[in-house]
Amino acid sequence: MSALAGTLAAVIALVAYLRPPPAPAQPPPSHSADVVESTPAATQPPATEPSTSPTPTAEPSTAEPPAVRPTQEAGGSAAPLSAVRPGGCDDAAAALAAYRRNAGSARSTQAAAAHQAYLDLMGAVLDAQGVVGQKISRLAAEFQELYFRLSGMNGGDPNQVITDINADMADLGTLCQPA
Repeated sequence: MSALAGTLAAVIALVAYLRPPPAPAQPPPSHSADVVESTPAATQPPATEPSTSPTPTAEPSTAEPPAVRPTQEAGGSAAPLSAVRPGGCDDAAAALAAYRRNAGSARSTQAAAAHQAYLDLMGAVLDAQGVVGQKISRLAAEFQELYFRLSGMNGGDPNQVITDINADMADLGTLCQPA
């Protein structure tokens, strides 16, 4: 008996699922037209107040000019779109600015800033393509190497890496000029 009850419940659930949802109740259109017509009719019968009937006609005239203004503004805003920087340039510039701002003079703060610059540049590579992406990847690798040298994980002079970073930053600045 329980198998029959389970089958019946499954069939009822399937029918309920496949049945289209009921349409929401909507007021008849003639009723909404009556409401619109009743508002102006209520303002017309008082003959003692002629100033109330020109007021509704003044409102539609003030509503028409805003419809024209957005069209005029949209036409003038199309020109600035031509100066677009290649993908990843803005994120890379933000990462490099943060490095300069946060590096400080102690080796530990310079190492922390270099590590953060490496992480930020790896995120910037995701939006970059072509030569710009390659240059950002190279900068990220150089900041990782700088982090390793400043933290003592890797031997060598950090100034050598800084020289490479400065050269690649100049190249990236050239590549990121708007076309």
